[in-house]
Amino acid sequence: MNPFARRRVGRTELNVTPLGFGGGTLGDRLSVIEETQSDATMEAAWAAGIRYFDTAPFYGIGKSEHRVGRILRTRPRDEFVLTTKVGRVLTPQRSAGDDGEIRWAGGLPFDLRFDYTRDGVLRSYEDSLQRLGLSRVDGLLIHDLDFRFHMTEEGVEAHMRALEAGGGFAALQEVKAAGDIRAIGAGINHVGMIPRFLQRFDMDFFLVAMPYTLLTQEALDDELSACLDRGVGVVIGAPFASGILATGPRPDAEYSYRPADAEIVEKTRRIEEICRRHGASLGAAALQFPLAHPAVAAVIPGPNAPEYVRTNVEWVSSAIPGELWAELKHAGLVVAHAPTP
Repeated sequence: MNPFARRRVGRTELNVTPLGFGGGTLGDRLSVIEETQSDATMEAAWAAGIRYFDTAPFYGIGKSEHRVGRILRTRPRDEFVLTTKVGRVLTPQRSAGDDGEIRWAGGLPFDLRFDYTRDGVLRSYEDSLQRLGLSRVDGLLIHDLDFRFHMTEEGVEAHMRALEAGGGFAALQEVKAAGDIRAIGAGINHVGMIPRFLQRFDMDFFLVAMPYTLLTQEALDDELSACLDRGVGVVIGAPFASGILATGPRPDAEYSYRPADAEIVEKTRRIEEICRRHGASLGAAALQFPLAHPAVAAVIPGPNAPEYVRTNVEWVSSAIPGELWAELKHAGLVVAHAPTP
């Protein structure tokens, strides 16, 4: 496939390259990379033809936005699509919080506060523009309003009410109506949240991380079907399932941002074995599989070195025989009715 032939995101005016760039790893989650390496990675993505970039205030506690913006603000603004996220406000660090010390090895010295109200959304948006050094972004996504971060039904519902009754979503609609952004989205980590958003809000697209990958297709029937029925776009984040589909089933492989358990490692091993039998790489199958779904506009892996950018381009462009997908389905490793290339 051509990873640079633009695709439309749902009914929006966003036209993105199917291979995008996820800025999470530029936040230095597990280890710190030098600024020169970060710049070289972004430069390699641009040189390759990638024109869709996604970041967030959470990534590196502001660091990813600084790094992404440093390169993109030197490029013609109409040549790329950039999205970032709202829902967290950064303030000067007063304590050693978990997000700064545990989740981000190289995180900047700020504290995080969830805030989905009108004031919080607008503060987050304006702060992001300043970190990016740009006067506009193309889309804003509601970030991490789910059970992974808010734990309980009461916690999730309280933040949903802040977004709804507290004016957060209305603020996003006003920014869009003013022409400052072209799409409103939400980042999704768990099944069940897309229908919940669609019941209450007029969504343009979702960034789905983890529930739809080569390893698991939990989001296929209820989530992605609902998006397709309503013309809501989908972008797949974490297409390598946070690591294992890129590294393969090695002992230190990561799945869903944690060490992979034995069952996942074994399933990955079986998928990789079938890929090899058909002359394809595991990484290529991982990138190309979700792009076959008609609701999906792009995948956004998160490289943090130029060689990973080039590998992603090679993987997404390589030919994969149809027999590979048929064998994966026959073996029960991919849902039988999942769309495949």
